[in-house]
Amino acid sequence: MIIGSIVFDIFIPHSSSLKEKRMVVKSFKEKVRAKFNVSVSEIGELDKWQKSQIAVVLVAPDKKQAEKIMNNVINFVENTYPDIYIDIYKELI
Repeated sequence: MIIGSIVFDIFIPHSSSLKEKRMVVKSFKEKVRAKFNVSVSEIGELDKWQKSQIAVVLVAPDKKQAEKIMNNVINFVENTYPDIYIDIYKELI
């Protein structure tokens, strides 16, 4: 069993309030969760209106499958949200 985690540090330049940021973060979380059946949570930068830190965690039977899912999630996020800046950190346990 392999546990994969991805942390997205995102910057939302067009957000001018916490309400706008929450709409983007909610959309992000719902789309990723629905498409890939992974756990998604906002874990940092909760009080900043242009920044957020979102974690995606998954369990897979082997390393190859975990890496495939993680790469698919990253590609999906980058293609779905081209207008936000994203730093990505991956880890397999």
